[in-house]
Amino acid sequence: MESEENFFHAIMTDFMADFMTSRSLKPPELRRRGKERRGGSIPHFTCRGRQHLSNGPSALEVVCAVQVMGTLRDLQFALQLKIEELRQRDTLIDELELELDTKDELIRRLQEELDRYRASVVLPGPSAASAVCSPQGDDDLPGANRKTVISESFTLDSATTFSPKICDKSQERQELIQAAFLKSELLKNLDEDETRAVTACMYPTIVHHGCCVIQEGSSGSQAYVLEEGRLDMTKDGQKLLTIEPGEAFGEVALLYNCTQVYSVTAQLDSKLWVIDRKCYQTLLMQRGHDSLARTSELLSSVPSLLSLPKDAIMKMCDLMEEAHYTEGDYIIRQGASGDTFYIINKGQVKVTEKKPGDEEEMVLSRLSERKWFGEKALWGEDVRTVNVIAASDVACLLIDRETFRDIIDGTVLDTSHEMEQNIGCKDESGVMDPASLSSSTLTDFQIISTLGTGEFGHIDLVQVKSNIKCLYAMRILKKTMIIHNGLRERVLKERNILMDARCPFLVRLHKTFRDAECLYMLTEACLHGDLYSLLKDKGFLDESSTKFYTACVTQALAFLHSRNVVYRDVKPENVVVDERGYAKLIGSRSLKKVEVGKKTYTFCGTPGYMAPEVILNKGHSVSADFWSLGVFVFELLTGGLPFSGVDPMRILSETVRGIDHIAFPKAISKSASILIKKLCRRNPSERLGSQRNGAKDIQKHKWFEGFNWDGLSRGTLNPPLTPKVKDVLNSSSTCGHYTGDAAELCTTWEDF
Repeated sequence: MESEENFFHAIMTDFMADFMTSRSLKPPELRRRGKERRGGSIPHFTCRGRQHLSNGPSALEVVCAVQVMGTLRDLQFALQLKIEELRQRDTLIDELELELDTKDELIRRLQEELDRYRASVVLPGPSAASAVCSPQGDDDLPGANRKTVISESFTLDSATTFSPKICDKSQERQELIQAAFLKSELLKNLDEDETRAVTACMYPTIVHHGCCVIQEGSSGSQAYVLEEGRLDMTKDGQKLLTIEPGEAFGEVALLYNCTQVYSVTAQLDSKLWVIDRKCYQTLLMQRGHDSLARTSELLSSVPSLLSLPKDAIMKMCDLMEEAHYTEGDYIIRQGASGDTFYIINKGQVKVTEKKPGDEEEMVLSRLSERKWFGEKALWGEDVRTVNVIAASDVACLLIDRETFRDIIDGTVLDTSHEMEQNIGCKDESGVMDPASLSSSTLTDFQIISTLGTGEFGHIDLVQVKSNIKCLYAMRILKKTMIIHNGLRERVLKERNILMDARCPFLVRLHKTFRDAECLYMLTEACLHGDLYSLLKDKGFLDESSTKFYTACVTQALAFLHSRNVVYRDVKPENVVVDERGYAKLIGSRSLKKVEVGKKTYTFCGTPGYMAPEVILNKGHSVSADFWSLGVFVFELLTGGLPFSGVDPMRILSETVRGIDHIAFPKAISKSASILIKKLCRRNPSERLGSQRNGAKDIQKHKWFEGFNWDGLSRGTLNPPLTPKVKDVLNSSSTCGHYTGDAAELCTTWEDF
């Protein structure tokens, strides 16, 4: 009996040992955490098992167990089932614990994002400050950051005569300022020469303890770099961050006349370096103009190009690309066929020749900046007779034979003249006899209702008393507001451009009037609303609708570009729908005529839609519109912008980084994605629409495959949407008339 008891005791001990081993297979950390989540101890039955094993069963207990369980095999089987059940429970607990850990980490990250969002602010200052506070009031509203921004105009005449005041600085201070520029999302994009030029013009100022550098709510026109001391940045009395030496702030004020949304106050007596907007923009304009003039002068001095007209030379300047080579790179190889002409912009090259029988190349000459080579390749097939090797880091401006021939043939960017003929048909639907309209005066129009209000006036819906079936929109602008904001020249340019434009994809300007206080612009009335309102209602548009409206805008841009006019503010708010359901670009103060081969430098447009060259003051032309068109397609398809946020500095810096850093939503098809990226190339000359075929390249893109462009031009293509217009004739607004006192037709507006 005693031996049988020992036998059963040994079996039970082995099974319980196996059981305890199975319970310890989990990783120590998970086991510990599992214990914590389950109350801090292992299950109670395990403790009883241990106690039972330590005391040992008696012979009577063993006999009773055998009687209850039936047989030893039944007991073993029951124990195995229990062990397996416990193992499965432990596995499930482990899986749940891991899932819980993952969710804890996700909650932590989301909480951090929420904290950062709550702490963000519209900061026209340092990138370090951009994520610590948030705007209040109107800036929180949808579309608050979509306002068109136009900086002061700095003409080329003023830029070429501008003499910047140089402030002497030690090498150490220059390095501190330039290091601060590298931390700035805006200023880090300046090239070396621009950085040195801006640094040289910065002047010092001392701010004593407690004094204000920037006052919240004031207008800003200066950017700063802190050299010594410490500054507090606050909003609504709440401290946001501390600005330390070697940091820049206030950079957005260098681009346009912004309203400061935070205050900066000196904690200690502090020394700062300052640059103002006029100096900054004029410096960059001057350098851009000088570079263009230098290239033009160089091309004009090449013997084989002397016979070319000036406009062809300017086109070459605009279409030349820059390539970079490192020391030892072969730019041209002897015996190879060539089709490219080069101008050395920076660095030095050596010209070598290897004659038959010689083992080494013989150096014939060395060429440095402002020299050129390879010009024969422009006129025909050229077999290179020498090697041209970079003797240092070299930057060359280059143009290939095909592009050059297109210039000579007059086809580069001139194919849009053909486009103008195709889309320039007059759309006189709903318009009274032109002769009758031309003889009408301001008092001949009856006010039906007010369509909306703007920054400088309002828009009335009007009809001619003699023909109440014809509706028009009368845009009224207050002279004092225009002059006060320095927009006289812009309004005149807009008027002159639109009066001569006859395109079914542009809102027609019929007549202009004036009186002692206001200017009046009579346009066609497009009463179906704008695309931004449509987007807000629908969230986003399907690909078919987006394709139709994009095609309409493309036609409008092709017409303007054929006349060397850049629009500069393509966005859904500026696209309205007429009674046919077709889209039209409205008039804009951003319109400007830019001569072929030349550029304009005004910071102009809407943040989020601006091209990088506009933000960086590199000079821009019609290519900037194609960038905006790419953003336009993105927004129609998704309902959002690729470059967005509450902080203008972040919007602008993301734009400068480029479209390749943006993750495209699944709502955008592959072909649409390719179109957007080709329209939003960082190099303006590489953008779809900017090359030799002009807008035809956009029409032929795969995304537009099967689209009826001829039907669109003729007005026979059915629009995707035909929204119903409100019954404006039954408006509750009181009808009225314009007074005839001193009202007269204005042909030039030059004297307002």
